Amino acid sequence: MSELEGFVAFDFDVGVASASITPNGITFNRSVVMKLNYPEYVVLLINADAKQIAVKACNPDTSKATPFYKKQEKDEAPRSVRWNNRDLLNNLSEIMGWDLKQMSHRVEGRLLPQENAMLFDLTKATDMR
Repeated sequence: MSELEGFVAFDFDVGVASASITPNGITFNRSVVMKLNYPEYVVLLINADAKQIAVKACNPDTSKATPFYKKQEKDEAPRSVRWNNRDLLNNLSEIMGWDLKQMSHRVEGRLLPQENAMLFDLTKATDMR
């Protein structure tokens, strides 16, 4: 029996999952995409009272499903996913009392493996200068 039995190699390529919320859109970094196993479709869930959002992988026939990212040429995985939806940005700004023209924000995500979702607590967002 090896003393290394039960160990698993750490994947340095994955990194910390995060989202950046700027005047130009919301960007989910590559780690979010990887940890959700490259879903083609997701549902964006918003809990205004808790000031949280979640991205949940789903099937294309799920209610409110949206394409997470556009397929890259040669089936390359995306480096990040950016949504430029003004209504979404306005909603997040209103929930948080943010003026995105003055300050952008970054928030780390927490993987919910049983839900196949990534949770972002906007109250823990940090300012991007």
